[in-house]
This record gives sequence, C-alpha cells and structure tokens, in this order.
Amino acid sequence: MKQKIFEVPGIPDECFDRGNLPMTKEEVRCITISKLRLSQDSIVYDVGAGTGTVSIEAGLIVQKGKVYSIEKTEEGCELIQKNTRKFRLHNIEVIKGEAPEVLKPLPAPHRVFIGGSGGRLKEILKVCHQKLRKNGIIVINCITIETLTTGVQVLKEKGYSVEIVNIIVSKGEKAGKVTMMKSLNPVFIISARKGGINND
Repeated sequence: MKQKIFEVPGIPDECFDRGNLPMTKEEVRCITISKLRLSQDSIVYDVGAGTGTVSIEAGLIVQKGKVYSIEKTEEGCELIQKNTRKFRLHNIEVIKGEAPEVLKPLPAPHRVFIGGSGGRLKEILKVCHQKLRKNGIIVINCITIETLTTGVQVLKEKGYSVEIVNIIVSKGEKAGKVTMMKSLNPVFIISARKGGINND
C-alpha cells in the first residue's frame, strides 16, 4: 500500500515498517531533521540507517538531491527499501555494508547523519570529515554518555562549531481508565558545522 506523502517532518511512527529493529521516534526525528538544515539539492549520508526513518524524512525534502542510506544488516536494508517504496521515493540509495569503509567511494556530502556507529564513531567521523563539503553539517544522535563524549571531542578537535541538545520525550498511554505519561529514552543530539581555521 502506498503511503501518504507528508510535507513536514515528524511522520507518525506507525506509518513505517520497522520489523524488530529500533527506530528514531517521530519527535526526536523531527528535531534531527531540523538540525540537518537540508536543502532541495543536498547530498546526505544516513549512517546506521536502521529502518530508514531518517532517510525517508530527508528524501522527502532533498527532492533534487540524494540520500545514501548505509545499513549493515540485511533486515534493515530490506526495511529501508520497503519504506522507500511505500513513500514513493526514488532519491534514496540503500548501501549494505559497514561504515566507514562503504563511505569512501560515495560522492562528497553536504550533510551527514549518524544514528548508529557500531562502536566505530571515531573512524566514521574521520572519513566523514575528509569527505564533507565546506560548511557541511554532521548530526549525531546519541543514547549513551560515551558516544556523546566521543562525538563532541572529535568534532571540536577538528574545529567544528558544536551544539548539543538533550531531548526527553514523554507520551501519554492508557492505564485502565486514566492516562499516564511514559518517558522514552533520553537522546542527545550533536549538531556540528564544518568551517573554521582548524578544519584541515
């Protein structure tokens, strides 16, 4: 069944096929897309794409650009392709493999989103820094303090202008006849712009 095309970020979670993989929830995804500052012709990497929710949101915006959706699991790649067809997008290329190796032959990006790094964030950031265009933006979603610390440290060492936002979302759930607020896991969003005297 073809999915309705949305014109603003924050597509409802239930609109995606997700299988057994974790996904970036709609409220966090909305802020993530905002931090990427996408243009219609942006070239985007989605590293550790999972089910492809961020790729889909980005693909709807960069209609004259392209999204490279990098995912190492077979299930994830199949879900991304399924979601891509559902939203009738033709500007998303699914790449099965592990970053940073699969990034090296790709065109230079304007924007990079890292949703999963498999413990190789430093290596991934090194390659992304080398390939990212001037004034390009890297956004990293982190659920652990260690990932947050590593990301901020590496980006600052390379001269990026770094911003950190902590997102804590609670959603109402029915509990009998009443509604209770249930918190989702906190997410740290790092957004960093390339540019400056130390960006070598």
